[in-house]
Amino acid sequence: MSDDTGGRPPEPHAAFLVMALGRRIREATEKRLRARDLSMRHLAALGHLSRDPGCSYSELARRAGVTAQSMQATLVQLEKLQAVERRTPAGRGRRARLHVTVIGEELAAWGRSVLADLDDEFFGHVPEELRSTVTGVLLGVFAGGVDDRVPETG
Repeated sequence: MSDDTGGRPPEPHAAFLVMALGRRIREATEKRLRARDLSMRHLAALGHLSRDPGCSYSELARRAGVTAQSMQATLVQLEKLQAVERRTPAGRGRRARLHVTVIGEELAAWGRSVLADLDDEFFGHVPEELRSTVTGVLLGVFAGGVDDRVPETG
């Protein structure tokens, strides 16, 4: 079997296009979030805690698909930014009850505005009807895709 395309570019694969575009969007997002000492992981943690106050490190780690230690490091950074607060004493075997502060709510809102701006930059030239269709298709892929985690939206 030959991969010769007769000098024509190969057929584009949706998986490759989504992956390449995703990388570009993530790089642009991370660059902008760094202006406030944030990353996508911080934004996702703030989003999860906003929707489910009192979550533990391990619960948040499971949702994000990372280790509890990695999530703990993320949340320590958010605590230093005064974006989250722990409402239980620290200690082995104790469930940390974490909550988003007013500063955290402001950072999360700012992060959502960064994503909205990037949405316009990357997709603003696409007619609204087609944007809605693409969004619906992507949500459908996530719902029936390779893994059952919901995408992090912050």
